[in-house]
Amino acid sequence: MTALGRVVRAGVRRRRTQSVAVGLAALVATTCSVLGGSLLVASRAPFEQAFVGQHGAHLTARFDGARASADQLAATAHAPGVTAAAGPYRTVTVDPEPGSGTDLPPGITMAPMTVTGRAAATAGVDDVTLLQGSWPQQPGEVVIEAGYGDKPRQPGGALRLPGLPGAPTLRVVGFARSVSRTSDAWVTPDGIAALTAPGSAPGYEMLYRFTDTGSADAMAADRAAVAAAAPGGALTGAQSWLTAKQGSDRNTALFLPFMVAFGLLGTAMSVLVAGNVVAGAVGTATRRIGVLKALGCTPAQVVRAYVAQALIPAGAGTLLGVVAGNALTVPVLATTGSLYGTTASGLSPRVDAAVAGGTLAAVALVAWAAAARAGRLRTVDALAVGRTAGGSRRDAFATRAAALAARLPLPRPLTLGLAQPFARPARAAGMLAAVLFGTAAAVFAVGMGGTMSWVQQAKTRDAGDLVVHPTRPDGPPGAVPAGRPVPADRAVVTAALDARPGTAAYFGNGTEDVTVPGVAGSTTVTAFDGDSSWAGYRMVTGRWYRGPGEAVAPATFLTEASVGLGDRVTFTSHGRPVTVRIVGEVFDPHVQTNELFTDAASYPPGTAPAPDFWAVKLKPGTDRTAYATALGAALAPEHMTADTGGPHGSSGSIAALNSLTATLTALLLVVAGLGVFNTVVLEIRERTRDTGVTKALGMTPAQTVGAVLASVVPVGAVGGAVGLPAGLLLHGLTVPAMGRSAGLTFPASALDVFGTPVLVLLALGGVLIALAGALLPAVRAARARTVDALRAE
Repeated sequence: MTALGRVVRAGVRRRRTQSVAVGLAALVATTCSVLGGSLLVASRAPFEQAFVGQHGAHLTARFDGARASADQLAATAHAPGVTAAAGPYRTVTVDPEPGSGTDLPPGITMAPMTVTGRAAATAGVDDVTLLQGSWPQQPGEVVIEAGYGDKPRQPGGALRLPGLPGAPTLRVVGFARSVSRTSDAWVTPDGIAALTAPGSAPGYEMLYRFTDTGSADAMAADRAAVAAAAPGGALTGAQSWLTAKQGSDRNTALFLPFMVAFGLLGTAMSVLVAGNVVAGAVGTATRRIGVLKALGCTPAQVVRAYVAQALIPAGAGTLLGVVAGNALTVPVLATTGSLYGTTASGLSPRVDAAVAGGTLAAVALVAWAAAARAGRLRTVDALAVGRTAGGSRRDAFATRAAALAARLPLPRPLTLGLAQPFARPARAAGMLAAVLFGTAAAVFAVGMGGTMSWVQQAKTRDAGDLVVHPTRPDGPPGAVPAGRPVPADRAVVTAALDARPGTAAYFGNGTEDVTVPGVAGSTTVTAFDGDSSWAGYRMVTGRWYRGPGEAVAPATFLTEASVGLGDRVTFTSHGRPVTVRIVGEVFDPHVQTNELFTDAASYPPGTAPAPDFWAVKLKPGTDRTAYATALGAALAPEHMTADTGGPHGSSGSIAALNSLTATLTALLLVVAGLGVFNTVVLEIRERTRDTGVTKALGMTPAQTVGAVLASVVPVGAVGGAVGLPAGLLLHGLTVPAMGRSAGLTFPASALDVFGTPVLVLLALGGVLIALAGALLPAVRAARARTVDALRAE
């Protein structure tokens, strides 16, 4: 080993505390950055890989067979901008029911199923991936898209179609995935005729790929070109691949702004602590630097030695951070492969390499800036340090600060401590920055927790005192879920509710899946029976509906349907068109974000979905438990039960986000405390002899601890005062960005989650961080023997 190598090894070993601080800071920065970068890649790469591999359809167009023939639609393949096309395929929407051999409960209402007649899975455009079973070979066989909500678990069973003449059946022969979601199921071309009601006009589907597809404007132009090439009025709806991509990316995209914010905080603190440690090492080792130069070390060798002392622990922390970041990425993205039909795990060697290289480069840069000062020191000045009185401007400023602190009505040990930060303003600034970032991280974490709690409340909507719902029998572990409940007789339920003396108000709701032109997949309509103004939904803009013909919807549906407040939307419910006007945007962050909420009276009489859940509000003073017991007994013959309160529990994404927030915040607070700890250790080492003198003059151990802790209080107070608004600003920027990434709009109430007591406690957080970081060095200084301190040079 060279002499320079021995110097580096001795410096790392001798300064274990500083080395741990640098390593932990690098670990946090790398963990946050790897996780954020992996999420960024995973939110895009799997969908794009599957789309390219399947030659996905940029535009899925539906046509009215009464207005255009198959030959006319085939000619649209030559429309301007089209590079490939497939079709036309006959399509029909059916209402299936579970038949023999399926693992679905008999009698449940399945979602409407769009069926396409297609000869093969591979067609040049939208090459469907067969996941299980085989492609239909003869009429009466069907393969179901993996994203269809009510599919059986295994192929082999039958689906009944009682609404068609002769009640035909379809045997499920397999499951497949279309990344473009062009259909819910596929049958053979000659098998589609048996699924078409007599006298109904045929429907057709065409699949297109275009040259320019990167923006919504480009896709709008492509759709216009197809519409112009087809007979007038034939195009009934079209789905852009950008819509499908946005829906697929939504869950993962929610994490991205959050992780970017924590990544930036972690990186900033890593650079800050590394620079503070190296600068402190230079300041406390000035005489040692002079000795090294006197022994022949060149300025460049001195710089390399101190940069290496920072890079060694930073390298270890970076390596551990890469491992930790990937370990966190895997569970967060555990379902990515199944969502996109790929085997992507979310791990990216390119992200690992970029983050590791960037972290080490940042640490090396700041270490070089601090170590360059050591290289420029003259040997004679370094050897003379501590042997001449200081007469610099900084020393004069520190003297005036000490004189002012002495006038405060506080014990003398505390005033001595309060004046110490002014003796080393640069070092105090480094500690101030660590406290500031730590406080900002704590404020950001509290804000994120409050916002996620607000989101959870928006999801659960505990508006009523009681919920009436169908009884579900308990089955053995692993049993097939009961599926959708069979609605009870509305008249029986309302009569039972009206008969109870404690009933103040109630409303029912029923749901069904419908199709909306231009919206991918199915749309869930919730039809409310009764006054639902107190249902507990959080409004973003507009208002809750006030009567028949009005509806509210989340931002995701408004975006995918290309409608806004005041526009009309027509959906098809079992072959019947229903038109409603959008009067408000509701915040509803469920997995199924294609939703509409309207009055049951918006439907033609007798056609609205029967309510299967009822929310009940009780009169003040009513015993909820006794009411629920009596109501449940009255509704038992209808297989209904009453529970006090609504749904509870946290969603998986919110739980994951809260867990990540707690973990990363704890790491950042530890790093902030270590930044304070390192600075206080350096101060105590430099003032070892001064501490011995004060102890010899009568300062007790308790007073020594008080003096050390008092030295960090001004820095903690300023850091907390500045870190509080910084954290609030970060929270105010991150939450709306998360909403935009997930296709949601957060109202102002989702950001206003800080009460005055919480803000006061957070403002004091800087002082708490500073005190926690300084406590151990203060105790060690108090326990040091006076004689040993007086011997220090």
